[in-house]
Amino acid sequence: MSKKPAARANELHWFGWTDIGRVRKNNEDSFLGLQFDAREIFRLGKFGAAALAQHAFTFAVCDGMGGAKAGEFASNIAVEKITTLLPRSFKAATADPDEGFAGVLAELYEQVHRALSYLGHSYDECHGMQTTMSLAWFTPGWMYFGHVGDTRIYQLAKGSDALLQLTEDDTHVAWLVRQGKLKDYEARTHPRRNVLQKALGGENQFVDPQVGVVECGYGDMFLLCSDGLTEGLYEHQIVDLLRTEGKDFNPAKALVDSSVKNDGRDNTTALVIQVC
Repeated sequence: MSKKPAARANELHWFGWTDIGRVRKNNEDSFLGLQFDAREIFRLGKFGAAALAQHAFTFAVCDGMGGAKAGEFASNIAVEKITTLLPRSFKAATADPDEGFAGVLAELYEQVHRALSYLGHSYDECHGMQTTMSLAWFTPGWMYFGHVGDTRIYQLAKGSDALLQLTEDDTHVAWLVRQGKLKDYEARTHPRRNVLQKALGGENQFVDPQVGVVECGYGDMFLLCSDGLTEGLYEHQIVDLLRTEGKDFNPAKALVDSSVKNDGRDNTTALVIQVC
């Protein structure tokens, strides 16, 4: 990273919302917001704003899977691991940003995977438990991200109406789309569109998270969401809601409510982060 971001931002505004949907009996989605440095950590509420200069911020969405309530348990374990592991690694990451963040995120995903695998093999009620995890780590001018599964991270740049999907879904159907063997509209109704090739825990032997970094400047917006959200909304509908303004308008709640109204077959979660 040799160049400096063009438009430095001073604050982050965030909004989170989750809904059980209209079919499921329990919510296996979890989301998290953290503000931290090398000494202290604060869990963030569902919405708020804070200065970006002196602290790092992390947001994550997890979608658990498993019998009974194992999926719900899996996604909760993942967010708790983020809370305990990231602050310990803060100094290592910031000392060498080019290498530090990628290494810290890779280790975090490995630790979550080990914890879920151990519990799954140790307790019958946890057998097969696994979770997706998409995580965004904000520092001044940059957003580092990690991803496994089919939860997603999108970026909506200032002045743009093009929603950029930063993460790649770990499904065979998504791979077919990336290879040009399947159209987007065909993927939306494919019977195996939600079958994962990779997740944390379960019988997966190796963890190879997608890790990346993008510049973020004033006016940019980011969306972290579970697959329940995109089952009920097209990308242009997501953009329209993200661009909606209002004094008490919560874009995450608006996205979730609209998706559940249109579909609602799955748990639905959204985290919206505005760079201001």
